[in-house]
Amino acid sequence: MSILPVPRVGIVVVAAGSGTRLGAGGPKAFVGIDRHSILRHALDGAFSAAVAQVVIVAPSGREGDARTEALAAAGDRADLVTVVTGGATRQESVAAGLAALWGDVEVVLVHDAARALTPPEVFSRVIAAIDAGADGAIPVLPVIDTIKRVTGGEIVAAVDRSELAAAQTPQGFRRDVLDAAYAGATDDFTDDAAVVAAAGHAVSAVPGHPLAFKITTPADLDRARHLVAAIPSETTALPRVGVGTDVHGFGGDGALWLAGLEWPGEPALSGHSDGDAVAHAIVDALLAAAGLGDIGTHFGTDKPEYAGAHAEAFLGRTTAILREAGWRVGNVSVQVQANRPRFSARRGEAEQVLSGALGGAPVSVSATTTDRLGFAGRGEGVSAYAVALVVPG
Repeated sequence: MSILPVPRVGIVVVAAGSGTRLGAGGPKAFVGIDRHSILRHALDGAFSAAVAQVVIVAPSGREGDARTEALAAAGDRADLVTVVTGGATRQESVAAGLAALWGDVEVVLVHDAARALTPPEVFSRVIAAIDAGADGAIPVLPVIDTIKRVTGGEIVAAVDRSELAAAQTPQGFRRDVLDAAYAGATDDFTDDAAVVAAAGHAVSAVPGHPLAFKITTPADLDRARHLVAAIPSETTALPRVGVGTDVHGFGGDGALWLAGLEWPGEPALSGHSDGDAVAHAIVDALLAAAGLGDIGTHFGTDKPEYAGAHAEAFLGRTTAILREAGWRVGNVSVQVQANRPRFSARRGEAEQVLSGALGGAPVSVSATTTDRLGFAGRGEGVSAYAVALVVPG
């Protein structure tokens, strides 16, 4: 058996949580996403990212299970695996992991197993920031939702989201900085960056990744399972086709929005958003092609941020959802069935707007009447039918 060099990087994978909010009846780290557990997915990412000592902090009584998962992920790097028992709090668990690091380790990454789908590139960005001279570095994502300060059920103020970011893991630090910060900590902090900041050190930010979300609730677990199921493997990385339809009746407030365009003088369509049946049919076709649910899954009436939203918001977010799952838009064809508005003069404009919202993917739009037959023929509203191709990438 070959002897691996002693690594300078250590990754502490915190997997000691009880998973109460997940409601799985046991420690969250051992709940399955597919045929593998949350912990196994997290370890696959860690071992893919760097040659490092990997310390798994396991729940009491599950150390053997954690070791089994770790050895399966490590492959020929089994000598780099260490398993320790966690404490009563996350901070105590991290401290237990730090105590198990070898003396040669100079850079420490602390990673929550619950962020099981974190890509290896995020680990690499954090390590690079430390190597470039930072005392600490954490991955972050910009906050895109409108944030309000609420007291007693009443909105009291808006919060400037331009100064906010959502913190993720792994969070990386110089070994000496993190050891000293933990040794001197007198309060219980929510993450390691806060421990280091309280000790007087600056912490840098590096780009995070949408896949590095934390699996906390059953909805999060469902999202992870959908994403893993949709990620193309080497043997299934083929283009896929989906079909989507949508229907909206006239009777909404304001102007008509259809195919990403405003149509002055035309009656508006009703709906939670702007009623753009063309854009919504495209969303359903793309999500169906990638196996990622439907428009109600991601843009339902329980999502107030999409009230009144136009095609650009729907299609831009759908493109991001596909990208997170390892897909990109190949092309889209959509047909509008309606007596009004007349599309011929604005077909090219609609195709340009829809294509731009999909990141430049080609979109073709056709329109037809139904000889006064059916819902659309009676002038009650608009129907749209879309076919979409998605490709790995």
